[in-house]
Amino acid sequence: MQVMRGWATRYAPWVGLVSILGTVQEALAGDYEGSPQVAEFVGEMTRDYGFAGEQLMGVFREAERKQSILDAISKPAERVKQWSEYRPMFITDARIARGVDFWRQHEAVLARAEQEYGVPAQVIVSIIGVETFFGRNTGNFRVIDALSTLGFDYPPRAEFFRKELREFLLLAREEQVDPLTLKGSYAGAMGLPQFMPSSFRAYAVDFDGDGHINIWTNPDDAIGSVASYFKRHGWVAGEPVVSRADIRGEQVDEGLTTGIEPTKTVGELRALGWSSHDALRDDMPVTAFRLEGDNGPEYWMGLKNFYAITRYNRSVMYAMAVHQLSEQLVQARGVK
Repeated sequence: MQVMRGWATRYAPWVGLVSILGTVQEALAGDYEGSPQVAEFVGEMTRDYGFAGEQLMGVFREAERKQSILDAISKPAERVKQWSEYRPMFITDARIARGVDFWRQHEAVLARAEQEYGVPAQVIVSIIGVETFFGRNTGNFRVIDALSTLGFDYPPRAEFFRKELREFLLLAREEQVDPLTLKGSYAGAMGLPQFMPSSFRAYAVDFDGDGHINIWTNPDDAIGSVASYFKRHGWVAGEPVVSRADIRGEQVDEGLTTGIEPTKTVGELRALGWSSHDALRDDMPVTAFRLEGDNGPEYWMGLKNFYAITRYNRSVMYAMAVHQLSEQLVQARGVK
């Protein structure tokens, strides 16, 4: 992570409001030369956030439009996998072994994060394992290229990615880093935990106290940031994540939740033929779902902490993969 020194020598400081709307288009070069969208965006950033216009022009002069990014985001959706196919993608012997190593290597930091935020170490490790295989696959695209390409050349979601581009430039200024050096996924997700820029600015923390937040190469900050994210999204310390259910009768599927939100209560499900393996209060809201496993349908009740995991990725199967990998890590490590 290159700090401000390299950034400052290349461009003017991140200060000042420059009136440059009439000259932006002439100053831009490369893939975004003459782009009215970029000119408008630079004008907004100078007017609303006090950026130096000449500096932003320098950034976009070096930003590159990547066709591979547009191809990746536009490709037809794959057939939705069943749980029996999805689970083996993430819960593997190699990922479990690497997760145990990561846990042992960062045991003290994980213990501190669990104490401060109430999020179990194994859940934090599991998220980083599912997202990037513990830093092995953090993405090879420059974030500025990814967000510029999608913000200015992908109309279906341009508004979203332009917002993330704004957040990215703000975090680069706040953290005093060169925005041209930071890398991530083709969609602009960054670092070991794959935070989008808006999530970085809202939830990432300087967990090692060095004055900078670095989720790219600093596992301490990545660990603390994941814990912070879950705490802010409603994680309850000491509470379970899911409960397996037995089912009977013909009304069972009427209890299945549409979407992710916990719209059913345990009592309502019980009346429809659901029976939890655990003692749950009748008034407890849950996400009720069915997965097609290796041995047939599985019925589950997702509790408040399950819903917190879905805030990271709005997918029942994603949340189950994170949860079950965390269980495997505990078992492999022999932690009670």
